[in-house]
Amino acid sequence: MSILSVERISHTFGDRWLFKDLTFGLQKGDRVALVGINGTGKSTLLKILSGKTVPIEGKVVKTKDLKIGYLEQEPSFENLTLVSDFIYSIDNDIQQFIKEYDFLIRTEQTSNPRLQELADILTIKDAWNFENNIKTILNRMGIVDLEQPINKLSGGQRKRLSLAKLLIDEPDVYILDEPTNHLDIETIEWLENLLTIGQKTIIFVTHDRYFLDNICTEIKELNEGNLYSYKGNYGYFLEKKAEREISDTASLEKNKNLLRKELEWMRRQPKARGTKSKARIDAFYDLEEKTKSDKRKDSLRLDIKLSRQGNKILELNHINKSFGKHTIVDNFSYIFKKGDRIGLAGKNGSGKSTFLNLITGQELPDSGEIITGETTVFGYYKQGGLNFTEKQRVIDVVKEVAEYITTGKGETITASQLLTHFLFTPEKQYNLVEKLSGGEKKRLQLMRVLIKNPNFLILDEPTNDLDIDTLNVLENFLENYTGVLLLVSHDRFLIDKLTDQLFIFQQEQPIRIYNGNYSDFKLEENPVKKETKTSNTTEPKKDKVKLSFKEKREFEILEQEIAHIEFTIKEKTEQLLSTTDHQLITILSKELEVLNNDLEEKSVRWIELGELI
Repeated sequence: MSILSVERISHTFGDRWLFKDLTFGLQKGDRVALVGINGTGKSTLLKILSGKTVPIEGKVVKTKDLKIGYLEQEPSFENLTLVSDFIYSIDNDIQQFIKEYDFLIRTEQTSNPRLQELADILTIKDAWNFENNIKTILNRMGIVDLEQPINKLSGGQRKRLSLAKLLIDEPDVYILDEPTNHLDIETIEWLENLLTIGQKTIIFVTHDRYFLDNICTEIKELNEGNLYSYKGNYGYFLEKKAEREISDTASLEKNKNLLRKELEWMRRQPKARGTKSKARIDAFYDLEEKTKSDKRKDSLRLDIKLSRQGNKILELNHINKSFGKHTIVDNFSYIFKKGDRIGLAGKNGSGKSTFLNLITGQELPDSGEIITGETTVFGYYKQGGLNFTEKQRVIDVVKEVAEYITTGKGETITASQLLTHFLFTPEKQYNLVEKLSGGEKKRLQLMRVLIKNPNFLILDEPTNDLDIDTLNVLENFLENYTGVLLLVSHDRFLIDKLTDQLFIFQQEQPIRIYNGNYSDFKLEENPVKKETKTSNTTEPKKDKVKLSFKEKREFEILEQEIAHIEFTIKEKTEQLLSTTDHQLITILSKELEVLNNDLEEKSVRWIELGELI
């Protein structure tokens, strides 16, 4: 039984239908990922489910007293002044007791008799676990000053504050719009664990494929106003989506052939038509409408000429930078080389953005020397967002940088043609920037960086608000990018795929240079330890099931085979993402289906033997 559902809902954006006649429901324990390209209406659909937006047609149905928690892309805090006002709900008695108790502790009023009174109340109400849970969540989200004014918080701090409140309230349904934005990797991994404990009901939008795979039990794709459902993980979704698109293409061609025949019949018909003719005419118009919705979408193309790069690129000699008593960069030296692909890893606030500002000259070091090569051209994509005036048009934002651009093939194209490559239709190019979706603004910002033809590309959280399709294109471009790449991202998939070296930032410690990607680093930091325990107790020993030599050997071989299959699946999935050849897509989809079945079978046997051990 659905606890939250939509029935035949339709909604528009401007004069365009985002979707029509959508019907689906969420059952308790469902964890649904909503995917689709930017501008298809994912965030609007979440707003409708949360009750923030009323659909133009249809209705939302929910069970009685259902508590919904909604994380917006850009949270608002109406009529609230301090962080504590938002965290502790005025209508929740226990939260108000905890707020008062926490205030007395923080202001060191330990002799205040009210403190003991509150402690007794929290004991009677069995609220100490809840109080501890609140502190854990706030610490994880980096929220330490509860008396800080909300209007002084950055966009990232507001997003984390909103997420913290939602997690504290433990709603019946979690509706999350890009929950990993502005979180560091360690916090994302903690959030994954929290959301998969218990039978939580979740529907979320994310660009983070590791997060998506680790959380969801079902994927719903919003595509050209229709909703397609896939039970399974992201790999399964890609496979089945490819099969659907092949089928849709075949149906479209069949409809077009039929339409040509029907069009000839329409032209031959006299003006006076009978009932049978009218039915056929109606069928003709239905068929005509179907052929208009060609699902072979234009694809985003990133093809930018690279500026020539000399031998000297960038040298950092004994750089130091501090803010007050906090050391950000401590005696750091590095000489950048051609082909460097470096990821910056570390918690929020550890100094990654300051480091980027130093090497691009936007901040000066306290001491040390930064030498930039004469031919080095920086392309700096900041996480702060796109700068534009209120009434600026999309095409004007591009023309500010260049009216003509040279592509990787040496062709000269206009700003309008380049915008078309980036999936901005001629109509949208003359719209106001403020009317773009969050993801479209990010895509425009990325384009502005790339048209400068940089040979030293710095990307600070480029994945925020971009749809997965655009991310796949960006990844493909960056894989073939021959300049220096410096990447800050909480997207573990992106870091693993695009970097082979890390600068590790830890507060009040020197920057550590690590050769390898993020998964390599995590494996080194947290190796699987085999603990041998000794005990002096006289408890009787439990009988152990001993594996035969043959079973032990089978267990070891299965480990190797599973690792090999997983590697092969990863390779073939990447092939599938990077090709548009329908024949190859079909072959790869079938191969992935066989591999996934084989992986499941071997994994089950491996778990059985592992439990015996």
